[in-house]
Amino acid sequence: QVQLVESGGGLVQPGGSLRLSCAASASIFSINRMGWYRQAPGKQRELVAVISNFGTTDYADSVKGRFTISRDNPKNTVYLQMNSLKLEDTGIYYCKGIIPNTSWGQGTQVTVSS
Repeated sequence: QVQLVESGGGLVQPGGSLRLSCAASASIFSINRMGWYRQAPGKQRELVAVISNFGTTDYADSVKGRFTISRDNPKNTVYLQMNSLKLEDTGIYYCKGIIPNTSWGQGTQVTVSS
């Protein structure tokens, strides 16, 4: 099964930007839908962005207009560009294949703090 490794997290001030990457160990061409999830401290994991193989995207209301998901199938990588970050965006971010289902990666920590 394809393994996913997230990277690009860090500490950023409110209003700042980060770009997360999700590198797959094998081709993601057959994974029709890929998603980015996040888990804030003390909260359940939530889906924040999803992208299909056709490039169709969808976002949680809380990140619409600020986050952009993209994928580069030849590079087996999915990205999440995060702009205008807010304190409430803090959490561990994970990518995952949705259709078909894949295992979770280890996640990457994003901390938004002044």
